[in-house]
Amino acid sequence: MTDDPSALITTVKLTWIEKQLQRWLRFGRPVTDTILDRQRRVLSFAPGSVFAFVRWAANDYGTVESHIDIVRTVGSGEDYQTVSCVQPGGEVLLHQSSWPRVQRVLEVIDAVEALDIDPTEVSPDYWRHVHHRLEARQQPDAYTKAQHRAWLRRRALQ
Repeated sequence: MTDDPSALITTVKLTWIEKQLQRWLRFGRPVTDTILDRQRRVLSFAPGSVFAFVRWAANDYGTVESHIDIVRTVGSGEDYQTVSCVQPGGEVLLHQSSWPRVQRVLEVIDAVEALDIDPTEVSPDYWRHVHHRLEARQQPDAYTKAQHRAWLRRRALQ
């Protein structure tokens, strides 16, 4: 374990250039939000935080990139995967590419929020389930309040 607290912080670089490049957060609870200029910001997250990060880019001919990642930030010494614009990276719970799949994940997030459940508090296993079902071109199961209560109880015991 390091004595440097910044080693435990994960940063996410957001960019918004209308109709060209968009890097934005769908959900998450940053501990700091630094505005660099009108188009760029840097968000910082504590270890164990969960966020959804959307990346989209286009050129004169249309969309060239669409991704969504749901990431759990890691602490010092934990393994992680790299994600574009996320330093150092995190545990990727869900990754989808192509705008139809990104839209499907956004719909799943909306459904969770419709239950009055904060997506940052959803079981990581559920986000993995959504990832695998979409990869198999199947409909993911809906998240339920009963599943959420069970997850919160399990997490309290850990």
